[in-house]
Amino acid sequence: MSEIKVITIDGPSGAGKGAVTQTLAARTGFHVLDSGALYRLVGLAARQSGLDLLSEDAVASLARGLDIAFEPAKAGPEPLTIWLSGREVTHQIRTDEAGVDASTVAALPKVRDALGDLQLSFRKPPGLIADGRDMGTVVFKDAQVKIFLTASASVRADRRYNQLKTKGMDVSLADLLDSISARDARDSNRSTSPLVPAEDATIIDSSDLSLAQVHARVWSVIENSDLIGANVNADEVETTDGP
Repeated sequence: MSEIKVITIDGPSGAGKGAVTQTLAARTGFHVLDSGALYRLVGLAARQSGLDLLSEDAVASLARGLDIAFEPAKAGPEPLTIWLSGREVTHQIRTDEAGVDASTVAALPKVRDALGDLQLSFRKPPGLIADGRDMGTVVFKDAQVKIFLTASASVRADRRYNQLKTKGMDVSLADLLDSISARDARDSNRSTSPLVPAEDATIIDSSDLSLAQVHARVWSVIENSDLIGANVNADEVETTDGP
């Protein structure tokens, strides 16, 4: 497995991980793992099943049997269409409530174990770009390139606010900032797989950078790794949107 190249993009919610992951996938042809979506799906399925999100054994058992599918989106702002038990839930799992639920179940060691093998199964030729919070520290420790993408809580709240307003949703910037700050604290202080950069990760703060600038910095790291020549397209792709 180790010969299959892996790029990990870790960091907090709203730092721009998803957008960078998709631009890199388009450029490299690598597969994509949105690990955060897996935990959001577990949280959603648990709520739909009427489970207590802190009932570790029950939630872990549910996680092992989930019927999940990811498909490239044909249109719209989301790059992937996400299915749970044969029903599309792409937008349902992108709400702030789903994010809080994901953070809650992700703190449960047995749930993380239950999803471990599923995450590893995404490592297929020609390579994988894994987006999450512990991809470089726990799941793919041998990844050839590790990026930790971050941004200030206020910038991330503002990005999320603008994103939701564009979708016509009535949201409070102050509430979003409180939610993001609380989630940061929960993710960084949990005993299992806390949100921290891998020792060999390159840390990039996207607070004042466009997506094109973040992509350029990540690509410079890739150019200095042994990924070049491993079916990676060295041609530039256009990345003009912000994180």
